[in-house]
Amino acid sequence: MNALTRFFRRLEGPQTLGRGPLFWLGFVVAVACAMAYPLVSDGYTVGNTVYFFTWIFMALGLCLIWGYGGSLSFGQTAFFGIAGYSYGILTINFGAAYGFTFIALVFAVMLAALFAALIGYFLFFGRISGVFLGIVTLSVTLVLERFMAQTAGPEWKIGSARLNGFNGMSNMPPLTLPWPGGDIVLFPDVELYYVVLAMLVVIYLALRILVNSRFGNVLVAIRENPERAEMLGYDIRKYQLGTFVIGAALAGLSGVLYTSWGQYITPSSMGMTAAALPIVWVAVGGRSDLTTTLIGTVTVLAVFQALTIHGSQYALVVMGAMLVLTVLLAPSGLIFALARLVARPFAKRQPGDV
Repeated sequence: MNALTRFFRRLEGPQTLGRGPLFWLGFVVAVACAMAYPLVSDGYTVGNTVYFFTWIFMALGLCLIWGYGGSLSFGQTAFFGIAGYSYGILTINFGAAYGFTFIALVFAVMLAALFAALIGYFLFFGRISGVFLGIVTLSVTLVLERFMAQTAGPEWKIGSARLNGFNGMSNMPPLTLPWPGGDIVLFPDVELYYVVLAMLVVIYLALRILVNSRFGNVLVAIRENPERAEMLGYDIRKYQLGTFVIGAALAGLSGVLYTSWGQYITPSSMGMTAAALPIVWVAVGGRSDLTTTLIGTVTVLAVFQALTIHGSQYALVVMGAMLVLTVLLAPSGLIFALARLVARPFAKRQPGDV
């Protein structure tokens, strides 16, 4: 019972919005609606919704690094690209039989996390912070993008996998589940939708537990006052590095899911525009809370896609305007501010419940 009580306390801890029966009823209803969505929609729209879901993992990772840890990183798309290319190289060379695509997913995410651990070690143990951390991570991202863009020649291949420069890699197999009656190929349709939705729910709940644990409390203390946290005996560099690696792993998961969804990946996924967009998603939603980041990311992506019908440049201008408005009117995030406003009357009637 004590373990179960601690589990629920961490789901509803002080570092996350949303607690009490009303919030969890809304959560269950939202998940139920998401599960029922493919029953009332066509396959193309469901597959397009999976595209939205794939980016949420990267946004949640940035929320952890930036919102809870206080370290602004432009490196999410670098880890995204590393994992995406790794998945493509592995699956093109070894195929999809016997569930190897899921093994490739794990290896690709681990590779992104390992690269983040290497970069993060020099950043955090070198005491690089603030704007300089953002500059270094953006530089790493752009260097990787430039490097991959010049790999067009036939000599740039790993086994059977051609890197193809600006054209990117293609024709890698999608995620495939081994099954007695025949493998289930997870094309951008209903099956992949449910797999990614399940991943999203599990990771969202796991991150709530993480940020409401001792680790999360120390992380927020470091964000608020790193000198004080260090004086209390915490090695802030280890906490920052751990957060950076977890956030990179989530970005890597986004990269793998995106690559398997579209069966391609290009260097532009690590370009300047791509590196800036996650900042907009997280800032507009509310970087200091997982739930508002999730809702904000889905909302901004939906607006972005609707605007790209009229031209990608218009969409980018609107994204920039949204970021400016957020900074000026609601620095904590538009969705976050709205959630606090809506929750205020309930908090008065039921103290502690949001």
